Amino acid sequence: MKNFVEELQWRGMVHDIMPGTEEQLNKEMTTAYIGFDPTSDSLHIGSLVPIIILVHLQKCGHKPIALVGGATGMIGDPSGKSDERNLLDEAALEKNVAGIKGVLSRFLDFDSTDANAPMLVNNYDWMKEFSFIDFARDVGKRITVNYMMAKDSVKKRLTGEAGSGMSFTEFTYQLIQGYDFYHLYKHHNCMLQLGGSDQWGNITTGTELVRRMNDEGAKAYAMTCPLITKADGSKFGKSEGGNIWLDADKTSVYKFYQFWINTTDVDAEKYIKIFTFLPKEEIEQLVMEHKEAPHLRLLQKKLAEQVTIFVHSEQELEKAIKASNVLFGKSDADDLKALDSATFLEVFDGVPQAEVAMTDIEEGLAIIDAFVAKSEFLSSNGEARRALKENSISVNRAKVKEDYTITKEDLINDQFVLLQKGKKNYYILRIK
Repeated sequence: MKNFVEELQWRGMVHDIMPGTEEQLNKEMTTAYIGFDPTSDSLHIGSLVPIIILVHLQKCGHKPIALVGGATGMIGDPSGKSDERNLLDEAALEKNVAGIKGVLSRFLDFDSTDANAPMLVNNYDWMKEFSFIDFARDVGKRITVNYMMAKDSVKKRLTGEAGSGMSFTEFTYQLIQGYDFYHLYKHHNCMLQLGGSDQWGNITTGTELVRRMNDEGAKAYAMTCPLITKADGSKFGKSEGGNIWLDADKTSVYKFYQFWINTTDVDAEKYIKIFTFLPKEEIEQLVMEHKEAPHLRLLQKKLAEQVTIFVHSEQELEKAIKASNVLFGKSDADDLKALDSATFLEVFDGVPQAEVAMTDIEEGLAIIDAFVAKSEFLSSNGEARRALKENSISVNRAKVKEDYTITKEDLINDQFVLLQKGKKNYYILRIK
């Protein structure tokens, strides 16, 4: 069995670890779990870290459990939050839980028959029948209020360092999460909970409950990874347009690929260890080559390639690279026509547009009219004629002459035509 802790340590993915955890993992196949919060019907790249940790866990010969918090999602985790979240209704939660299960199934084979096959569980399944009185008697009496108030997530809220206090609902969150650990220990011999460093308080409450609700000698362990940040201190996982999601219908593969390609050198050197499964020697070699020729952006290219294949596929990676090449002029009309509408608009984000009637295209739109009367891309017919004589006018990347007419044959996805003057001046005709 490969040493799981050692693997995560050199990748910079260990923050806190309870004594005895590494020894337990090296001794035998161990079941461990991570919880996923159903605040949305998908997961963004911040959730890639726990997903990757579970994949590493399985590769090292252990059994991963992914827990979707259908019950805890009804309350909201106060960890790292300054204010209480709006509670979701049951229908929204069900939709989110189903969405998250779908995402997780892309990375972990829950249908596998291997001894260490991954499992997918929903804590609503064992919490839904639990009465408040039973919970207070069986679970609440095991942990003192003093113990719960000593946790950072609680302390900061109660002292006013973050937000304006804490409701009883949120206060009970760590007990419910702790009970999850007890339930998984009891029914699946789960001995380790993993999570982000902001979860340490909740996780250690779980280890306490496992010990106090079982016979003497029950063992439970905890391990967390650092929260991922950017070198400039800004939040990881967001772009100007918001979260970077793992579902292509929320974040296109092109935009996903671009996020990784655009990382800084410092961040790329850190992220390639965390977000890829490349071995140590290969990463060290890449880092060395990158430092010798940083302008080639070898680290960023490898990082973007590996993460895009892992999350989407090799085929989708190729499409994203082709779309990226379009922006830098390394493409022709066929490449443009291969882009779907959403990706086309993302590639040419910010490029001015004009609407043109389909009837104009069906009748044939003269090139000068396209550049002047219909779009105001150029200021006059004279300017358009001069540019055409200088051979600096293109339609869908192909140079054209003054006698050129735009027809339906030129349409990209039946709705766009890309006009261009020189190398960098673009205009989009949107056909309605």
